[in-house]
Parts: sequence; structure tokens; C-alpha cells
Amino acid sequence: MSVEASPHARFRRALERGNLLEAEAAARELRGLSLADALSFCMLLARKDPRRFERAAVRWHGRFELEVRELALADSQLSLAALAALRTDPGNAEAQRLLADVAGRLPLRGR
Repeated sequence: MSVEASPHARFRRALERGNLLEAEAAARELRGLSLADALSFCMLLARKDPRRFERAAVRWHGRFELEVRELALADSQLSLAALAALRTDPGNAEAQRLLADVAGRLPLRGR
């Protein structure tokens, strides 16, 4: 008998495969995504469902501002600019790298 993968493992696998439907289903099971996972989901939306991307990106940025301790205005602006770049070019590797860098190096509240 095989053991079913955890919702988070299924979520990560769906992201890697670019499967939006599976990622959404796993995210609902998780009942909330980490800030990093929410960013990955936004990037998937940019590629697979651009109509929903802008709302998700604004929501992610709001969380980013609330959850990152000592967020500098420059980092907030950089992340918004990168999200806007993804809106017009979902495959923009520089915007993706910038978001990952900014989000990854800043300390979260409660960490």
C-alpha cells in the first residue's frame, strides 16, 4: 500500500510541473501558504492565468509588507516593480530572480 504525499509535497510538485489546478487543490488542503509558497503560486498564475495574477500579486505584496521585519521602502518598491514586470512578461527571469532574492533575504516576523 502506498502512502499518499502530503499536501505540501503535492503543492511543490504541481508548481514544478506548472499544473495550476493541482497547485490550487493542494493549497486549499494546506489552508494557507507560507510567504515563499504564495510567491511561487503567484509566479505560476502569471504564466497560467494572467487574469488572476494582478490580484494575487497585490495580495502577496501586502503580506510581504506585513510579515517582513524592518522592510525598507526600496525593497518594497523593488518587489512591486518585479511583480509588475511579471504581469507583462511572465517568463521574465530577472524579475523572478529579484523577487526570490528580496523575499529570501529579509527576516519574517515571528522567525
